[in-house]
Amino acid sequence: MKQNLTVEDALEIVLQGARPLQHIEHLPLAASYGAVLGEDLRSRVNHPSANDTAVDGYACLEADTRSASLGNPVRLRVIGQSPAGKPFAGKIGPGEAVQVFTGAPIPKGANAVIRVEDTLREGDFVWLMKPASAADIRHQGDDLVEGQTYLHKGDLLTPGRVGLAAAMGYATVPVVRRPRVGILATGDEVVEPGEPLPYGGVYNSNSYSVAGLVVEAGGEPIILPRVSDSVEGLRTQLQRAGRLDLLLTTGGVSMGEYDIVRRMLELEGEIHFWKVKIQPGGPLLFATWNELPLMGLPGNPVSAMVTFLLFGRPFLFRLLGRTDPPLSRVRAVADTPFEANPTRRAYRRAVLRWVEDRYHVSSTGSQSSAVLHSMALGNALVVLEAGLSAKQGQMVEVIPFPGAL
Repeated sequence: MKQNLTVEDALEIVLQGARPLQHIEHLPLAASYGAVLGEDLRSRVNHPSANDTAVDGYACLEADTRSASLGNPVRLRVIGQSPAGKPFAGKIGPGEAVQVFTGAPIPKGANAVIRVEDTLREGDFVWLMKPASAADIRHQGDDLVEGQTYLHKGDLLTPGRVGLAAAMGYATVPVVRRPRVGILATGDEVVEPGEPLPYGGVYNSNSYSVAGLVVEAGGEPIILPRVSDSVEGLRTQLQRAGRLDLLLTTGGVSMGEYDIVRRMLELEGEIHFWKVKIQPGGPLLFATWNELPLMGLPGNPVSAMVTFLLFGRPFLFRLLGRTDPPLSRVRAVADTPFEANPTRRAYRRAVLRWVEDRYHVSSTGSQSSAVLHSMALGNALVVLEAGLSAKQGQMVEVIPFPGAL
């Protein structure tokens, strides 16, 4: 069993244990937001499907309008209309125009459009106060070309990408099945919210904060009933969990007599590593139990969330085959000092904001791993290498929380 790994070495082992999911399912567009595309998508159509107008106005022959000006307007005869969805069936000849509306196909014979604000309508005629132009004609396939790939396997389906899939002609999209992630809190002191809190008890916040992080990372959280401090109870609960792609436990991974997760895995699992050189979250454990990847998160609320962000989120991205990085990083000006840990990399909770053309970051206050409200106040982690504190005004590396930017 490897111990006291660097973040990079631990992450490499975690990602080696993440086998990309192969199951593809087809979802209706309205149900696909936030899913990950399982196959490349080619456009089934050209868009626009025909040359159309980008403005309201009149389609005509450009040569008829070259001399038009405010002092010398040109008069054309209006022979019809072309609203979007009802194209003009005829053909425009010299001295003629067809009234067109945004998105309408350009009538046959026309090669230019004059904007309505540059015209004056007079019965069956229209006066042009400037030359018509081809600049407001959108040509067939300007946006999408039939057969060309615009969305790729591993792309996160954002609203813009779902809209693009619709424009390409897809009613359903192939997506990677969301990973099922079991979340199991351990400890006799853990009580479910809403129940009476006994002396020495603590409400189970970990399951719900971690479940939210799982959803943000594209997974399906399965919150399992809490188990008491016994290996037998833990084993029974795991056997009842059903098919999972990852199991997250909180608590039970340190060195105490009641740290049952580590003890059970030592007996009947394979521990790939235990302990990482970070603060908070040092007791992180990664193992396999009955072929199920298991990530043992520390029991302190902040430690559980931070270690999931650093290791659990990349694991789920690898399962989903996502093309975007699991975490982003920016540089920011420290508006408050940040204290380093002397021997391990520290991740300090902070508030990141944009001020005067650059990012600024300030501490949330106490950095105790039991102060959960700091994760509600903060929206980022300041990264400090061992022994390298940051003074006010210094540039620091920052990991924004998902969705913070």
